[in-house]
Amino acid sequence: MLTNYVYKLRPNFTQSTKMSGWLDMLRSTYNWSLGDRITQYNQQFIQGDYCDIRTKGEACPLTCFVSKNGASGEPWKVAITDKDGKLKNPRRSAGDIQITTLPELKKARPWFGQIDSTVLQQNVKRLDTAYKNFFVRAASPSGEGKGFPKFKNRSNFTSFTYQMGVKVQGNKIYLPKLGWMRFFNSRVIPEGFSIKATTIRKRQDGWYVSIRIEDKSIQDYLSKPLNEVNSILGCDLGITKLVHLSDRYQIDNPKFSTNKKLKRTLKIRQRRVSRKVKGSKNRKKAASKLGHFHKKITDKRVAYQWDVANKIVSRKVDAIALEDLNISGLLKRCKVKTDEITGRFLKNGQSKKKGLNRAISDASWADLILKIEYLAVKQGKVVIKINPKHSSQECRNCGHIDKSNRDGEKFICTQCGYHEHADIGAAKTIRDRALSIVRGDSAKLAIKQLNAQNISTRTSVQTC
Repeated sequence: MLTNYVYKLRPNFTQSTKMSGWLDMLRSTYNWSLGDRITQYNQQFIQGDYCDIRTKGEACPLTCFVSKNGASGEPWKVAITDKDGKLKNPRRSAGDIQITTLPELKKARPWFGQIDSTVLQQNVKRLDTAYKNFFVRAASPSGEGKGFPKFKNRSNFTSFTYQMGVKVQGNKIYLPKLGWMRFFNSRVIPEGFSIKATTIRKRQDGWYVSIRIEDKSIQDYLSKPLNEVNSILGCDLGITKLVHLSDRYQIDNPKFSTNKKLKRTLKIRQRRVSRKVKGSKNRKKAASKLGHFHKKITDKRVAYQWDVANKIVSRKVDAIALEDLNISGLLKRCKVKTDEITGRFLKNGQSKKKGLNRAISDASWADLILKIEYLAVKQGKVVIKINPKHSSQECRNCGHIDKSNRDGEKFICTQCGYHEHADIGAAKTIRDRALSIVRGDSAKLAIKQLNAQNISTRTSVQTC
């Protein structure tokens, strides 16, 4: 079994300063490696024999930089023989080539020698992972994966990883080239687990360490197969209420960063930062206070999401049906509208959608779904992703789909008159779609019978 434990570190001033310097050097190495790969690709596949496409000047050492040991230089440098004694030269990847040139980097820039070698290697492998995610997205028709790797700055490059050499004794941890360091031992690492990797991350309130531990004698969590699923809980994510469940239970949305009080506080603290002189110490102090306030909001949101995920997963069901949401698509800007005659821009509703985008980001549905999936796996339950298209506009009695069926939180079918809470009905629809996946065609008849029973009981109660 493989798992992660996160602790808060207590470094001294020297260790904290050294780790901050490491981040700056590793970020520059990451950006140089990415730029080297882009340059090599342009020279090999775009520019060809030209040093500059615009001037059509041929490439030569006198007119342009030609890297022999770059991301694509000397890919068959290592000679290997197979069992028959024949020469076999495996093609090395760009990451392997850049890792083998790290000793040359230390010779040219001796200050990189204070960084542990495994940290430098993992920094290049981090770029490899970004490239793999990009190619996964390019190859998959569904668009899964991530975009092309981007150059990093101080705000989005805040961590580095050790591969080996880390030791833990009580409330002290040994990090190579940094020495022993105290940390808040909030939970003890169980016996039998060995450290596989360690990631150091800088946040607004200090340094944190994430220790990946493994024990091969313990089996991984096994979820229940679909043919053994008997009961399913449907979940519909929203903004007015964070989650609507198919058993008519609703979970509140505290709106940690979009309520009236916090929006005013954020506005005031952001104004204090903008009014300070750029580059001054007072501006850094104000920005630090603003960052601590954002961190406090994030911690509250994460703690509440774990509580919500526990409430959902702890229910006595075999599977949980969630919406397969395209959140990045929901947050996209509205299409630009122009007047055909004058060419002027027309109103496209983006000013209204800006508040909706903030509310969706504050709800953080993607993080909540990840926490539900994690806890469900630990308890042996199945998570089923369902296409939520028309789930809140489809009548559960006659199947009629119409946008006018829903009016806010009210649902009244324009064809048969069936009425229901719109979001709870959507959660039930998601549950029914998951049942149809699990049980096949036999579930559709059972769902119709269950809906008929519910409608008959409601009409009998209303007549009484």
